Amino acid sequence: MEKLIQITSGRGPLECQWVAAKVLKTFLEEAKQNTIEYEIIHRENGDENLTLKSVTVLLKGKEVTPFLKNWLGSVCWIGKSTFRKLHKRSNWFIGIFELENIKMIDFNEKDIRFQTARSQGSGGQNVNKVNTAVRATHIPTNETVFVQDSRSQLENKKLSVIRLKEKVMAVYIRQLERKLKDTWSLQMQVERGNPVRTFSGTDFKKNYEDKTFKKQRNALKNELKNYNNDLN
Repeated sequence: MEKLIQITSGRGPLECQWVAAKVLKTFLEEAKQNTIEYEIIHRENGDENLTLKSVTVLLKGKEVTPFLKNWLGSVCWIGKSTFRKLHKRSNWFIGIFELENIKMIDFNEKDIRFQTARSQGSGGQNVNKVNTAVRATHIPTNETVFVQDSRSQLENKKLSVIRLKEKVMAVYIRQLERKLKDTWSLQMQVERGNPVRTFSGTDFKKNYEDKTFKKQRNALKNELKNYNNDLN
C-alpha cells in the first residue's frame, strides 16, 4: 500500500511553518514505529531555519491506511510564539492532506531494454570500432538515454541505468508538481477547530485524555467528604 501525503502550513505565519516542521518530525517517528517506510518527495523550507512551508511524503506499508486515520486533517499546536513574544495568539493550525490519483512510477531494471552501438565522434565519425555505446529505454514510459562516456560497454550500461532512472523520476516529479499546483487550494483551506491531533509546549508533547478517571474520582471524594461534614 502506498499513499502520498502533504503536510502544509498553508498561508499561515512563521509560527505555523515552525509547527509544520515539528509535526513532520513526529509524523515520521510514528511512521517508523508502525513499520511504515517513507520517502520525502518534495520539500519547501520555511522563511527561517527549522521551519517548513510544505512537504510531500510517500508512505509504504500494510498499515498506512489506519495510520493516516489519526493524522489526516488539521493539527493544532497550543503555545506562545517563539518568534513574537508579545503575540496573544496561542492556537496554531496546519493541515495534512492525502494527494490522490497520482500514478506511482515503479522503476525496475527488468523494464529496461538495452541496445548497443558504436560510439560516435563529432560529425558522426566513428571513434570506436566496437559496440561500446549503450541506448537504454524504459519500456513503461518510453523514456530513452544514450551513453557513450566510457570505452567499456559495461560502464556505459551502468551509467545508462542511473541516467534513465533520473529521467524517469523527473517525469514523475513534473507530474507531482502539477498535482501540487492543482491542490494548492488545500493549503488555503487549513481548517481551524476540531483538529485530529493537538500538541503543546516547546517540547511538542502530545495532549491526551486521562482515561483513568483519577480526577473525577478525587472530585467525587471531595464532594462526599464535604457532604458528610455538612451532615455532622
